Amino acid sequence: MPEEKHSSRNDGFFRTLFKNIRKMNSRKILLSAALCSGAFQAIACTGIALSARDGSYVQSRTIEWARGLLESQYVIIPRGERIVSYTPLDADGIRFEARYGVVGLSVVQKEFIAEGINEAGLSAGLFFFPRYGSYLPYDPAFKSTTLSDLQVTAWILSQFSTIDQLREAISSVRIVGLEATSVVHWRIGEPSGRQVVLEIVDGQPRFYENPVGVLTNAPGFEWQLTNLNNYVNLHPGDAPQQELGSFTLRPIGGNSGFLGLPGDATPPSRFVRAAFLRATAPQQQTGFETVLQCFHLLNNFDIPIGIEHPAGQAPDIPSATQWTSAIDLSGRKVYYKTAYNNTIRCIDLSEIDFGRVAYQWHPLDEVREQPVEKIVIGK
Repeated sequence: MPEEKHSSRNDGFFRTLFKNIRKMNSRKILLSAALCSGAFQAIACTGIALSARDGSYVQSRTIEWARGLLESQYVIIPRGERIVSYTPLDADGIRFEARYGVVGLSVVQKEFIAEGINEAGLSAGLFFFPRYGSYLPYDPAFKSTTLSDLQVTAWILSQFSTIDQLREAISSVRIVGLEATSVVHWRIGEPSGRQVVLEIVDGQPRFYENPVGVLTNAPGFEWQLTNLNNYVNLHPGDAPQQELGSFTLRPIGGNSGFLGLPGDATPPSRFVRAAFLRATAPQQQTGFETVLQCFHLLNNFDIPIGIEHPAGQAPDIPSATQWTSAIDLSGRKVYYKTAYNNTIRCIDLSEIDFGRVAYQWHPLDEVREQPVEKIVIGK
């Protein structure tokens, strides 16, 4: 399959929508800055992780963009590939060489991997984190150690095999945003099932062990955990009937124990909903069954395009949820589906020779069309 270079079909759209973004030397950087600035409500990602009975561990997530088509690719990075980070001025940041082969799913352009896994089984992904995170200001004097936030995932996956290795090395780089309002945080997981959240606040990296296995966006992770206490009354199944004076209150339908579970698309509500759906999901036997379960759970977080815009102003795209992925860290497999094609596709890292494969990138959808299986009725 030939290499697929980044399409520029959305250049005019992004330039018009975010015309107030300062000009940069690289046109592609302008596009990436547009992705992470402006109307923060347009990006709303939800992550859920599950473990199978056989020990398999899966990290899944959605990625949203409600302003139009989000160009996305799957990217293969071979061992030994030399990578350079962008800075707010140009492609002149830190340079590093891939120690591990990587399969990633990128947004806007191939360098900006939003979710992925390396051949050692370490997985990482970025989630938009507006207003609550803050990086160090860019200083050209430190450009040789400067790493753009949208390339942190690629750096993690190409350099490390464990979370502890990352924690030791994080102080060696200066993470900056490509635009002043660009802020993200990260979810990193190991095949063992250990998962941490990395947030940068006031320029300082903070790691949090993740006991609930979910992640969304802002506010910060500690606040999200505290907020779960507001839903201490929720439980699976039905609520018991009770007496209200001489009147008996009875559940109207099934799952009344979850009455009050928030259903809107704000990050705190999605965090709560994801935490309870994950906690009550029956454990599956295998990694593949767990992958399928993750896709089913994340169907609850598909965001209809109409709810994020004033009436009549929604763009002509199927959903704000542009793609959904599930990564089997134990089996080293990447699964994904898109808003245009709900067929689940798989990339198996065991079938890739990362010592010989070329650095390449291809669109998630070769054709933006949903296949439909026709059922033929016999006589």
